[in-house]
Amino acid sequence: MILKMIALLLPFWFTGYAIIPDYTEEERPVEIIYKDGERTFSKEQKEQISKIIFESEADIRKLLPTLPDGIRVELEIVDWDIEVVGGVTGRTETNNPPLVLLQISHVYPGGIDAAISEGLKSTVYHEFHHLSRGWAIQDNKYGPGIDIATVNEGLAEVFAETYTGAAFGANSPPEDGDSWMKEILALPTNASYRDSMFEHPDGRRAIGYRASNYLIRKVIATSGMDILELSSKSPENLIKLAGY
Repeated sequence: MILKMIALLLPFWFTGYAIIPDYTEEERPVEIIYKDGERTFSKEQKEQISKIIFESEADIRKLLPTLPDGIRVELEIVDWDIEVVGGVTGRTETNNPPLVLLQISHVYPGGIDAAISEGLKSTVYHEFHHLSRGWAIQDNKYGPGIDIATVNEGLAEVFAETYTGAAFGANSPPEDGDSWMKEILALPTNASYRDSMFEHPDGRRAIGYRASNYLIRKVIATSGMDILELSSKSPENLIKLAGY
């Protein structure tokens, strides 16, 4: 599953919401939908969200030509503790149609406004990178395996960090990144996604996400290629370029 770190530690359900269409022009390249629950986004918050998403989409499309057209983004307000990722999390639900689901936490320090300011842009960059590669939950273009997930998440995370400047410790490369990568590569294809990507029984969290950041940065350092060049390569090729 494709989410920013921590997201799968929390329940995902979308029942009982009225879908509120975004107030912007229909010709915009991204359709924004607000899922209205007990709490609602203010007009000012919607304006800020729209500005960030539209500007991000335009900039990302210049960097990643494979970004699909007709993207739909659905947002909701949640009460999750996702401070470690800037108060915003999300997942790339489908490639066809291209659908991204985002959650913004009202319990984030500073509230919804702070989460929008500090976490939204990096999450959009992360999830739109997934769309550009076809890494989605429902109609994923890749085979199974924690190694495949690690590469795709690492590419998205480093891309977001590179172009937004936002980096969160929860996704940072571990000091013993090489051993974490070897551990991941030794896993069977059907290994638990939750254990490796979110909360491991030994107490470690986000092994796959943190190791993925290490992997991609290692490839950048050793190959001389940048994140855009790496984004066109297969997981197998990137693992090989990292020396594994």
